Amino acid sequence: MFVCTACSNKEKETDTGKPKILWLDAEANFKRFSDQDSIRFYLDLAKNTGFNGIVVDVRPMEGDVLYKSKILKPLTTFGDGYVYERNWDYLQFFIDEARKRNMKVTVSAGILPAGLVRQKTGTAYEDTSWNDKVCIAYTPDGLKSMKETSEYAVFLNPALTSVQTLVSEYVSEIVSNYDFDAFTLDYCRFCNANYDFSDSTRVAFEKFIGKKVERFPEDIFTYNDKAERVPGKYYKQWWEFRSTTITNLISSIRKTIKGKKPDMKLNYWAASWIHSIYGNGQNWGSKKHYDPSEMFPEWASETYKNTGFADQLDVFMLGSYLYDVYGLDNNESIEYAIDRAYKLIGDDCEIYGTVYGENNIKNMEDAVYVCLTQSAGLMVFDIVQVIKYNMWDDIKRGIGRAEGNNN
Repeated sequence: MFVCTACSNKEKETDTGKPKILWLDAEANFKRFSDQDSIRFYLDLAKNTGFNGIVVDVRPMEGDVLYKSKILKPLTTFGDGYVYERNWDYLQFFIDEARKRNMKVTVSAGILPAGLVRQKTGTAYEDTSWNDKVCIAYTPDGLKSMKETSEYAVFLNPALTSVQTLVSEYVSEIVSNYDFDAFTLDYCRFCNANYDFSDSTRVAFEKFIGKKVERFPEDIFTYNDKAERVPGKYYKQWWEFRSTTITNLISSIRKTIKGKKPDMKLNYWAASWIHSIYGNGQNWGSKKHYDPSEMFPEWASETYKNTGFADQLDVFMLGSYLYDVYGLDNNESIEYAIDRAYKLIGDDCEIYGTVYGENNIKNMEDAVYVCLTQSAGLMVFDIVQVIKYNMWDDIKRGIGRAEGNNN
């Protein structure tokens, strides 16, 4: 039976101290946030709307960075003709201004992207020593470097020790040099199911299963004449291996962060449709509560459940980027996504409902309300969409409803 929580006589109310976070994407806002007065203006607007926290993206998919680094290059352009070289510290400025407004700061980094394919910008294109770190695609036309594909961005191969070390080093650098509240892992995954099929990953996979793969990649899967995957003998083990690779990387990052700042929260964002993102190596479920092997025996092994990484997180930012808001029986609703996430994660970590601005132009107030009353927090992505569609008042009303101060 459909239940509309918002239509009940007595609406749910929530703790006013819950995180209410606005995401500030680096690429979409690069020009806007080249000006310090613009940053101040939008932080004031966010605070007055009811947000008590921000996510500052410091390593977008281009791969260069918006903090003072001795490891990675500073980000000055996205290859669109606009170039801005700061003589001020982008991240530190956001931290300082947020603190003045009593707002918490989460730093986000795109963990594995390292360049934009169309623009051919980023370290993967500008430094040939990175060539062996870039993922290799397995397509119906054969194997090719990710740099030669039509993907949006180039990803580094998380199965490589050199990549794992690089990630640990720049995460450690950020955490050591800046004082903020939480670190969010973004794009900490394989790009999609076509990656990675390099010789290095083959060796790592053989170590994982304890035997040589005679035909690679054919023993993983082949393509039929419709470009559909046809499972090979190691199909299930392959997805378990990839998920294990990502979970191990997350565990390593957690150790790095907690070793420097024990009280800093580790967050992870991923799409809510967990059954569809196994190809990315993302198993955000709990080892105790999520076992897809019975429902999806075509891809999930009986031990796939052991790859769940919810217990490695402090906060899972649930990507409930859906158009519908209500309906516990509607698997395309935000309400359903949050409910399912709690069933699959249990108490392994906190869960924040997150919304995608453009998806909820007409029902943003309800989306905000549901996230705050049915999860441990809210994140709205992204400020550029909030600005474009002037959603400030809708968000403010949603927060007010949730916190019981809308009159």
